[in-house]
Formats: sequence, C-alpha cells, structure tokens
Amino acid sequence: MSEVKKIATRESYGNALVELGREHDNVVVLDADLAAATKTGIFKKEFPDRHIDCGIAECNMIGIAGGLSLTGKVPFASSFAMFAAGRAFEQVRNTVGYPKLNVKIGATHAGISVGEDGATHQCNEDIALMRTIPNMVIINPADDVEARAAVRAAYEHMGPVYLRFGRLAAPVINDNPDYNFELGKGVTLRDGKDITIVATGLEVSFALEAAKMLEQDGIDARVINIHTIKPIDEDIIVKAASETKKIFTVEEHSVIGGLGSAVCDVVCDKHPAPVYKIGMRDRFGESGPAVELLHKYELDAEGIYKQVKENL
Repeated sequence: MSEVKKIATRESYGNALVELGREHDNVVVLDADLAAATKTGIFKKEFPDRHIDCGIAECNMIGIAGGLSLTGKVPFASSFAMFAAGRAFEQVRNTVGYPKLNVKIGATHAGISVGEDGATHQCNEDIALMRTIPNMVIINPADDVEARAAVRAAYEHMGPVYLRFGRLAAPVINDNPDYNFELGKGVTLRDGKDITIVATGLEVSFALEAAKMLEQDGIDARVINIHTIKPIDEDIIVKAASETKKIFTVEEHSVIGGLGSAVCDVVCDKHPAPVYKIGMRDRFGESGPAVELLHKYELDAEGIYKQVKENL
C-alpha cells in the first residue's frame, strides 16, 4: 500500500493565496511578522506589492485589513490563531464583525498540534471566540484539498470569514474527483447506523481511523466532516441524531464553545439526543512533540476509539 500523502493546511493556505492572487487583482495579504510560519511568504514572493507586513501588531493589522476592504480589496489578514483570534479579538469584533466588512482572517498554528511552542501558543479557544461574533463565518478544513477550497470559498463569500489552519501535516483524504466543497454543508465520509462521530479539521482523519477500529468490535460508526462550523449544517446533524441516536464530537479545541457546543445547540433545539464531546477538557496544553500531545490528550485515533468505547 502506498503511503498516505500529508500536507500541513498552513502550506495549503499559502499556495491557495497565490492561486487566488493570479486570478484576482483585488486580493491582498497581510501578516504580522510571521510570513515564513503562516506561509504567506509564498504570496509575498510572487506579489510583493500586494503583501503588507504589519509587524508584531495584530490589532493594527486587523484595522488595516478593514480599511482595505472598504476600498474594494479582499484582504487576508494572517497570523497564529492565538494572536488573530485572541490578541486582536476586540478589533475583529468591532472593526470587522460589527460593520460586516469583507475581511478574511487566516489563522494558522491552531490547537495543541503546534507542539513545542507550548501552551501560550496552542490556541484551543479560537473557535469559541469567533462563534460569538455575529456575521462571522468559521471554516476549519481537514486537509490540503479542503483548505484550498476553503480559501477560494472565503474569497467568494461577501463578509467576514475566519479560516483555521494547522502546523502539523495532515493526511490528504479528499483527493477524489467527486469532492465538492460547499460553504455551510457537512460531508458524510462514512455511513453507519450505531453511532455518529462528527469531526472537524485535523481530527477528521483520526475519526475515520477510529471508525475502522470500532468496526472490528461490531460498532458501525458514521463519520461526518464539519468543515464549516458557522453556519453549521443543521440538517446533517439532525439526520444523524434521529438515525444513530448517539453523537460523539471530535475537535482539536476546547470542549467548551467549539464544534461540540455547536452540535449540542442544534441537537438540543431540533432533535434531542445524547452527545459526548471529545477535545481539550478545560485545560491548557503543554510543550511537546505534536504527535505525542495528541496521544496524551486522547485526540488521536486510539484516543477517540477509547473514549467512544467508554461512553457508549
């Protein structure tokens, strides 16, 4: 069997920006002295006149992006998730969200898979923060194919968009001719009748692996990829709740306010069913290799399998 191709979605972000830049003159990219890490440096190399390094001043960067959007430009403001969603929250809320400006926020290095950078940089709260902002669309792609499609969808959407990307290379699972990205629509990657695993981002590939492990125990698990967390696909969740009776959500994010909470909101309102949330359980991360951290906090395939078994 050939080895599965792996690409970090932050790389996909940089490459997708270049593709957009070639097609649209109004695409501009901003970063906060992190072009090499966020991969916006790829865009800077090809379009130096359309790249703005704002320095270590993320709040100012969001303000500049807002101003550019009012001139007809489509700005992609880029930084680590901790800074884009955390440090600049007020500016994202008041300067971008409130007037519903056409600003795209490219947030890289999200979740504990940031690894050795440690708890200060492992943002497990960004989805929760962004979900509270009216008018904000939130996309968390699972792999390279989805990340590229997400960047293009963000450009085509009129209004603020928060794009979440990872540092760790993720398996490419969507490289098939039938793949279609639609903003706000979940994707059933595997059908099943016993339980449903709803995953997002890096966790989607782990959820698929866990489903195979559960199958060995006679448990038929449906796996749903929710790439757009806001607006979330209510129909696919309600269908799963009514047909499989129990849902497990999986995210590289706090269990408070993220995908799990979004799914619970839908289930509570539309079709009550038990939901168990798998993610960071109200604690900070720590410094260490990404793969080891994912294993320790039971966010790899083995950890998902274990938690599903324990909570059936």
